[in-house]
Amino acid sequence: MTIEAIAAAGSIAAPANLAPAVSAAQGGGFGAWFTQELGQVNQTLAVAEQDVRHMAAGQVENLHQVMIHLEEAKLSFQLLAQVRNHLLDAYQEVMRTQV
Repeated sequence: MTIEAIAAAGSIAAPANLAPAVSAAQGGGFGAWFTQELGQVNQTLAVAEQDVRHMAAGQVENLHQVMIHLEEAKLSFQLLAQVRNHLLDAYQEVMRTQV
């Protein structure tokens, strides 16, 4: 085993889904990251709503894809709600701290 082989592993790029979190942490902080994630959740919910409208109109060929989009929207919204709840709990804990 050579050191060059191990060093080559460091040149592998980060996955695409991690890139926004890294760039937000470097430049904008938590607020920018949260705003970006809120926009992505909103977009996911809009896609799911559009799929449901197409399904109600009978224009859907793949019911499985509609259900997958609905489940993605549900899970992303639940995750966002949990992050918000934990953030509020942390804020309230800081406010209760005596100086």
